[in-house]
Amino acid sequence: MTSILVIGAAGMVGRKLVDALIARQHLRGTELSKLTLVDVVEPDVPTDAPCPVSAIACDFSAEGTAEKLISDRPDVIFHLAAIVSGESESDYDKGYRINLDGSRHLFEAIRKAGDNYCPRVVYTSSIAVFGAPFPDPIPDDFHLTPLTSYGTQKAIGEMLLADLTRRGMMDGIGIRLPTIVVRPGKANLAASSFFSGIIREPLNGQEAILPVDDDVLHWMASPRSAVAFLIHAAELDGEAIGPRRNLTMPGVAATVAEEIEALRKIGGEARVKLIRREPNEIIQRIVGGWPRRFDAARATSLGFKADSSFEAIVRTYIEEEGISV
Repeated sequence: MTSILVIGAAGMVGRKLVDALIARQHLRGTELSKLTLVDVVEPDVPTDAPCPVSAIACDFSAEGTAEKLISDRPDVIFHLAAIVSGESESDYDKGYRINLDGSRHLFEAIRKAGDNYCPRVVYTSSIAVFGAPFPDPIPDDFHLTPLTSYGTQKAIGEMLLADLTRRGMMDGIGIRLPTIVVRPGKANLAASSFFSGIIREPLNGQEAILPVDDDVLHWMASPRSAVAFLIHAAELDGEAIGPRRNLTMPGVAATVAEEIEALRKIGGEARVKLIRREPNEIIQRIVGGWPRRFDAARATSLGFKADSSFEAIVRTYIEEEGISV
């Protein structure tokens, strides 16, 4: 039996991960015994779960909270909680408190649990750990030189995870997620939010703001792929991963112009006309320092799979959200 703790369970990816775990009813070769869902707001409790589910609203970065969250010694911990890139850049203290201190408190609680407790920890990192200038494509072992506070926080988290895993204090794997597109619901405070917005809003008959140039190239994956990455990371054999415990996930490299062309092909010209160009120097600067294209050969060799194209990403969104086109 496998017990699971999901930190960040009320977020978009967290909710989809929980739904996927419930649908498959097993992880790491055994049935689910318990799901504990944690976020700053109380996550919804599914009614169709094959095992007991508890939901907790808390600030996981607060002193003593992490110890309580792992008190029943979950077998697998999905650490998805984070303050997104734009908010981390605008609110230095909050970004470091959640993204760094919160992660460190969690890792320290695991380290101090004793009695040979060594859970699989799946840590969601980001391609923001890399900074320009870049080779094209960027190899998995390219040096970490983040150009944002968010990227710095995630890079430190990667190093902590690798160190504790090396010392046998936990069994960690960090997955550097591409930008997740198309995100359902409302826009968040991430600087990358427009990558989803210029598809999501027009498909829903609403105006979208495009703050960057059409030639901006970016690395993206669908929410469905992100969930598949997380589950595969939880089940990977530790020896197969080896000592380099942080992996860049495969994705689709597409320009803003290619995004718009996919929207035109699927939704027609009327929806493309709902995109309004409104340049934003701050977002331009942040996005300009982000990586664009990766060689994710190591992750691919370990069984992680990317979306086939950006058009496929859009069609996945339409299918999952029931959008009429």
